[in-house]
Amino acid sequence: MNAESQPLILREDSAGVVTLTLNRPGARNALSRPLMAALMEALGEAEADEAARVVVIAGAGPGFCAGHDLREVRANPGRAAYEALFAECSALMLRIQRLRLPVIARVHGVATAAGCQLVATCDLAVADPGARFATPGVNIGLFCSTPMVALSRAVGRKAAMRMLLTGEMIGADEALRLGLVSHLAAPGALEAETAALAALIAAKSPLTLEIGKRAFYEQAEKETEAAYAFASEVMTRNMLARDAEEGIDAFLQKREPVWEGR
Repeated sequence: MNAESQPLILREDSAGVVTLTLNRPGARNALSRPLMAALMEALGEAEADEAARVVVIAGAGPGFCAGHDLREVRANPGRAAYEALFAECSALMLRIQRLRLPVIARVHGVATAAGCQLVATCDLAVADPGARFATPGVNIGLFCSTPMVALSRAVGRKAAMRMLLTGEMIGADEALRLGLVSHLAAPGALEAETAALAALIAAKSPLTLEIGKRAFYEQAEKETEAAYAFASEVMTRNMLARDAEEGIDAFLQKREPVWEGR
């Protein structure tokens, strides 16, 4: 089977964890419009799967994702094509943030430009020690404005501006320090440690995860007093859920909870 006939997204399921692998290794998994469409479709299928608890996004081949496909970009010049491209990419990032399932990026090799944006957008990110990150658009006369949205919400302003203005690569250690990634795997343990993290989360109440993920992003955009009012209402509704009753009872009775997802 040649590269053109390979599926753009590979899916693997294991105990509630859905791993979606970007499958354009020869192009460093650059986010072509067909690849973004395939990922959007795969995310929708995962969300509709009642057995799914967590999504992991990974990359095939030597790197995670090198950003937009610049050959595709130059082959389709003009305002209409550019607007469509960036609208589709923004919709993909919002889809990940609004997905009912937690999403973990499993990062090796490079994650640059829109690939770095993808890492910053995911709820969590586990990085290989050799992973590197950059928003290098400034080096080719194209400021990484859409990656800037996710990046500036994941790390501090000065750190984001440094990456955006210089285009320099940062290593996995610094990405962890800045908050661009949440976990740094031991050498050779990226897949195992990502799987362990995903399994830990998948064992929680799916209803609670959905409520919590949605509330996290909504409160983050609110002023502090409004955020507390919003979070208090969310927590009240959560307390009324059957899974919260079960979880509290199980804790008091010193047993494992049995989640019902309601």
